[in-house]
Amino acid sequence: MTNPIGDNPTRGPETPGPWLGTMYFGTRVDENRSREILDRFAERGGRHLDTANCYCFWADGGTGDESEAVLGRWLSDRGAHQEMVVATKVGSRPATLGAPWPEQAEGLSAAVIREQFERSAERLRTDSVDLLYAHVEDESTDLEETLGAFAELVAAGQVSHIGLSNHRRERTVAALELAARHGWPRCSHLQQRYTYLVPDRSVPFGPQRAFDDEDLAHASAEGLNLVGYSPLLSGAYTRPDTPLAPEYRGAASARRLRALRDAADAVGATVNQVVLAWMSSGDPVVTPIVGVSAVAQLDEALDGAQLVLPEEVRAALDAA
Repeated sequence: MTNPIGDNPTRGPETPGPWLGTMYFGTRVDENRSREILDRFAERGGRHLDTANCYCFWADGGTGDESEAVLGRWLSDRGAHQEMVVATKVGSRPATLGAPWPEQAEGLSAAVIREQFERSAERLRTDSVDLLYAHVEDESTDLEETLGAFAELVAAGQVSHIGLSNHRRERTVAALELAARHGWPRCSHLQQRYTYLVPDRSVPFGPQRAFDDEDLAHASAEGLNLVGYSPLLSGAYTRPDTPLAPEYRGAASARRLRALRDAADAVGATVNQVVLAWMSSGDPVVTPIVGVSAVAQLDEALDGAQLVLPEEVRAALDAA
């Protein structure tokens, strides 16, 4: 059976375009606009949709059901379940709405994974998903229990591939070793924060994890598909009303911002497009998740991911 995600989309011509992030679909991005974006994404050949069972409980009026539910209705209305590749996640939803988070996140016990998969599948209007991530680390649950539950879903034909998101390198190593020892399906995707600016590690990220060079080297050597979220820093690269988060401030970031602007001027593109082109053509490639709230933003992002940076421009960005 052909892998709809690609056997190793981090390398070679099989590399997919960006994943479309749908975090705010159904909350901050209303359903009509979400459908416009999804239609345009499909029209332009996009196939990869990223969601989670908790998107987005923190928005005004949000419960965590909205993104999956909007996707499910669109997929059904368009008859697109076979055409699109859908990734969702489990583990980060509050145990009860309004509970302190992340202190009372649902976690990754076998019971939670089984129950939440069923709820996600119902919202997505499907019997199976292409890719299911363990969304955040759950140190209170034995990793063997978590991976065993994922393996059961794969064996039942309900999940095609499994991934890890926001996991430390040590935890990723342990997951790969456990899968090999038990003969379980191997993790195929690793999703973390990633952008052109390098975060200050002294500033806490909470439960989120960001790729560093050692993470990238290890995951690439293991053949994992690398996926980066928040590549455009919620608009902070280009919007004066959106300041950089504290972890992306400082002299190093200022230097790299200058390099980005120089590169954008050199190739006649936007800074956002240069960031996405840089990610999409790296060694290793980190496939970006692009989250947008308008069709025009989507077109800009897709054009950026397809942009080919001249060697000298890429070299200047890498050296900054």
